[in-house]
Amino acid sequence: MPCPPGAPLFDSPYDQSRGTAQSRDAITVEIGYALCSAAFAAAAIFGAVAGPALIFDLPGTPERVLVRAGLVLAPVLFAARVVSVLLRFRSAGQPSQPGRTSPDS
Repeated sequence: MPCPPGAPLFDSPYDQSRGTAQSRDAITVEIGYALCSAAFAAAAIFGAVAGPALIFDLPGTPERVLVRAGLVLAPVLFAARVVSVLLRFRSAGQPSQPGRTSPDS
């Protein structure tokens, strides 16, 4: 017998406390978005900082500094982006009705 829309997938109290399938799908999509956008931002910052050192023939010290700065900034930006997206999702809440963006609409 199929589950009605929005019903928990399992009958155990533990599974019911974790939310509906729709809310689990929403957080899964948000995690995917957070990871993809963070990877893009980290790659962009690495390219912007370390790119000139990799493209142009710079002296040893500036080249090392730029590459190392890119290697430090990229993972920091990645982590900050993931955390900020997930915290924003958690605090934003979900609309009360699917397809609606605010109670007035």
